[in-house]
Amino acid sequence: VRILPEEQPEEKHDHIDLVFRDGKVLRYTDPRRFGAWLWCEDLATSSVLAHLGPEPLSAQFNAQYLYQQSKNKKIAIKPWLMDNKLVVGVGNIYANEALFSSGIMPDRKVSSLTEQECDVLVNAIKTVLTRSIEQGGTTLKDFLQSDGKPGYFAQELFVYGRKDKACLICGHTIESIK
Repeated sequence: VRILPEEQPEEKHDHIDLVFRDGKVLRYTDPRRFGAWLWCEDLATSSVLAHLGPEPLSAQFNAQYLYQQSKNKKIAIKPWLMDNKLVVGVGNIYANEALFSSGIMPDRKVSSLTEQECDVLVNAIKTVLTRSIEQGGTTLKDFLQSDGKPGYFAQELFVYGRKDKACLICGHTIESIK
């Protein structure tokens, strides 16, 4: 989402313009078409949003919540973290980085998490996301901030996109786990 002059030409992945009286537009750009614009009167009663988990930087996303949600789950931790029903906004990049920071293997079963590990993981997720926001996001190919500049968090990635490269911490070769 960017704020631009109304006369600014649309680009390939621009999908929606909200035009303001002052001649500016709020332009929605989504190259991968993962997003959506929804109009609703009350967010609290929206059927589209009702099934979503908490925001990862909110107080509701904490170790106790994560631990309670982990019970009896037989899937691997990484895809579980990326499920918007558990928590919104933890995609592939941030799940990889938070799990690495936590020292938790992404292919481990969710039900094996201890409450202490959930605390470490929640803190890692919050730290990774906060740092990414401070750096303007993660530009890999075509992501741009609202001011049209790239995000710089990609320069701080420890594991995402680093398969077969040396670990920045220990020097061992980074492997991909499927």
